[in-house]
Amino acid sequence: MSSARRLPSVRSLAVMAALGASALLLTACTNADTTRSSVAEAAQTESPSASASDSMSASPSNSSGSPSASMNEDKTERKDLVTATKVTWDKAVDTAVKEVPDSKLVDLELKRTDADATASPTGSPSPSMPNPAPSQGAPMWEAKVAVSDGTLHQVDIDAANGKVFRTQVDPDQSADDKTQVADWLGKAKQTPQQAVKAATAKAKGTVTKVELDENDSQQVVWDVDVVNKDNWDKTSVVVDAANGKVLSQKVDKD
Repeated sequence: MSSARRLPSVRSLAVMAALGASALLLTACTNADTTRSSVAEAAQTESPSASASDSMSASPSNSSGSPSASMNEDKTERKDLVTATKVTWDKAVDTAVKEVPDSKLVDLELKRTDADATASPTGSPSPSMPNPAPSQGAPMWEAKVAVSDGTLHQVDIDAANGKVFRTQVDPDQSADDKTQVADWLGKAKQTPQQAVKAATAKAKGTVTKVELDENDSQQVVWDVDVVNKDNWDKTSVVVDAANGKVLSQKVDKD
């Protein structure tokens, strides 16, 4: 009898054990589901950052079509020099020929002031306008004018205010050089102003150089450089100094 009474207790323990195992299994499944849900939520939270990172790596700032890529070193130099210049080429010519009486223009070029602008032993401040030189790197007009015998005088003009800061006779000019310059001036029936008018009819822009020269055909010509302020290309125009006809033009896009 005692043995029969113990049987129900054993079965009860078995049932309780089975119920406990089921509870543990259910808890494990719930924890697994919770873990998977947390991982999925974390992935969804992090995905926008990853997208932003990808977007940043594809930023157009590295594109070859950016504005900086379209301006090379020469164009940037032209832009900086022309933009800083306040005195036009024709005003610089007028100033130069007034500085040396009875002279005519042979060469005019816009350039940057170098370190020894006033250090030359043969140079001196203008007697009529004793002005200091512009700071190094500032724009200046270097003009060369000649008197009737072909002697060249260099006149340096501040391109910001139009003041002469140095004049000097060309120390390296030989007798033959003087003869050649006088010959060119005698053959040049077109003034610099007429040559520039012919050149700028072909190429619109800002004049940065006007030079009397001789081409390969031994024609006396005016070489005129014109800078286009839309794209900063430079066009060199060759004008016949005898009749004003444009002989050639070449665009420098570099």
